[in-house]
Amino acid sequence: MAQVHPQNTERSISWFKRFRYDKERDSPNDTQNVLLVIATLIAAVTFQAGVNPPGGLWQDDKVQEHHAAGRAIYASRKHPYYVFLMSNTLAFSASLLVATSLTYKFPFHFEIWVATASMIVTYASAIFAVTPHESVHFRYLLITASVPFITRFLIQLLKKCRKKCQKDEEIGGETG
Repeated sequence: MAQVHPQNTERSISWFKRFRYDKERDSPNDTQNVLLVIATLIAAVTFQAGVNPPGGLWQDDKVQEHHAAGRAIYASRKHPYYVFLMSNTLAFSASLLVATSLTYKFPFHFEIWVATASMIVTYASAIFAVTPHESVHFRYLLITASVPFITRFLIQLLKKCRKKCQKDEEIGGETG
């Protein structure tokens, strides 16, 4: 068994540390820009994967083989396709949440929301168009798409409640 040299281990750890986020070194603007680029990249990749699923689309109708032109070939493998579709939709939705949150109160913010809403409708209609209806329960896709938004809302609500409770404890401690 080969032994790992301590200097090599330290070098790999220091390499990793150099690229991690550091409050002292990284400015909020740089961090926001990096997150925006990453969120946009994820949105673009997941949008493309949803519109053009792995394996492509059937080019012809075959009644005996149970497929229709324009439907996802991968959908013939029901469970793996379902996992792909749910994961892709979750990533798409989360990346849009990050991108819209990072651009909040930017110039043209309303236009960003309109474009984002249009992209969501386009993604949903493309998924609906290429997915055989017997392969997917679309209500589960809608729930999956809303998970990041609901989670963020609940986190914000819990933070507010915790702040209020701490404030109430401080007031109660001063009067008691």
